Amino acid sequence: QVQLVESGGGLVQPGGSLRLSCAASGSIFNIYVMGWYRQAPGKQRELVAAITSDGSTTYAASVKGRFTISRDNTKNTMSLQMSSLEPEDTAVYYCNSRRITDPPGAGSWGQGTQVTVSS
Repeated sequence: QVQLVESGGGLVQPGGSLRLSCAASGSIFNIYVMGWYRQAPGKQRELVAAITSDGSTTYAASVKGRFTISRDNTKNTMSLQMSSLEPEDTAVYYCNSRRITDPPGAGSWGQGTQVTVSS
């Protein structure tokens, strides 16, 4: 089992920046993909960005060019640098990790961290 702990959420003004971090512990040796999902009130959880163990990345169209995902395999951490934030980015952000055999949306989840973009 993998334990994930997010940090770095908060309140930021439109156009501002925020950095989220996720620390993994436990059975981390077989983590293949780590990713960030978000869920806004009344909406389904959606993939924001993901990164594989060899560094390949995927981004949702709505965040491409504004968000950057990174991963440090030596420290078992993952980060999401968010820039040019918009009110539509307001959501609870969740860290996810899965093995190569897990389908998207499965695996381990963090407890979530709130990001609020508002003036």
